[in-house]
Amino acid sequence: MQVLKRATTRAVRRAPRGLTIVEMLAVIGVIGILMSLIVPTVSGIRREAQSVACQSNLRQLFTAFDMYRSTIKGQLPMCDFLPASTPEGPQGGLVAVLGKTIGTDNKCWFCPADDDEDGSIAAGTSYVYMPGLLRYTPQVQIPVAALMASTLGDMSLTPRQRERMRNEAEARLVGVLYERSPMEFPILNDSQDRHKIGDRNPRNAVYIDGSVAIMRELGVDEGNSGEGDGGDGG
Repeated sequence: MQVLKRATTRAVRRAPRGLTIVEMLAVIGVIGILMSLIVPTVSGIRREAQSVACQSNLRQLFTAFDMYRSTIKGQLPMCDFLPASTPEGPQGGLVAVLGKTIGTDNKCWFCPADDDEDGSIAAGTSYVYMPGLLRYTPQVQIPVAALMASTLGDMSLTPRQRERMRNEAEARLVGVLYERSPMEFPILNDSQDRHKIGDRNPRNAVYIDGSVAIMRELGVDEGNSGEGDGGDGG
């Protein structure tokens, strides 16, 4: 009986001791601190990777744009700044213009940070074609309207010829804006603010010389729109 009692005592002494509530709370606290340090770092790395991939997309699109531009004597293609989203799929815009140069289903049309399924993704691209927007500015439309008015008496011009004349005039005038301020307006840029950096959400952009940079908005202390922040020389 005495032997059995001693064996039982030794067994009790050897039994592993469980964590106390205080120890468990301490472990949970340490894990929480580690997670608070790791998660922002991982999120930042992921955002940076998406931004780098977005800039790579813009380089690919500019290459296709520049190839197409060389076929129309260096003029800027005149088309809508964004494709129209229709039940049959995206229609028009630079996506349609470059359809034979770079496929409309190519992944480079979409920013990796773009999750706007009903907006830009449905429209066929994450990027705005800025010349297609500048064509509607007064600096372009006023002289174009005057030119078209001067041809109203020329009955030999077909509607197609008139449209071609309008597009060529718009292309020349928009081209002048880029010649005067090549880094003021991008060729393509993110249609939304998707690349968070600190308290800013700038957009990536590619410019007329092929350089890719972070686009800065007008009116901020950091500089004027189009000035690069860490961009490259493409």
